[in-house]
Amino acid sequence: MLNNDTTLSKIKQSKVISGKDLQNMISKYGERFWKGIRAAMEGCVIRHVFDPSERVVWTVKGKRMDYLIVDDFYCSCDDFYLNVIIRRKSASCYHLLAKMLADALETYESAKSHDDKYLPLMRELRGVPKKKSEA
Repeated sequence: MLNNDTTLSKIKQSKVISGKDLQNMISKYGERFWKGIRAAMEGCVIRHVFDPSERVVWTVKGKRMDYLIVDDFYCSCDDFYLNVIIRRKSASCYHLLAKMLADALETYESAKSHDDKYLPLMRELRGVPKKKSEA
């Protein structure tokens, strides 16, 4: 599982990616690592904090839409569903790697919102049409 990845733990502790860490990540994740680090460094990872509950939601801007990341083990994208869950071809999609790398390196964007914006964001991320009162 990604949250047990010792290389990611080292990166989070040191806030840098060493040459050895780079080799380990490329070896383990291949092209997904490059896409993930690019997204992490280009501001595609957003940490949403809702007030007053202090609830935190992570999203990653993808090619087609924004994707929901849950607890470092789930992404709402098709690649995660098909290649991580169903086919078991990979340990991660690049969105999940991007979130974890951005969190480890502290390169994410922050967005603060009132709690009343939480449900509309969840509906948007799930592709549920907005209610008239939210439009």
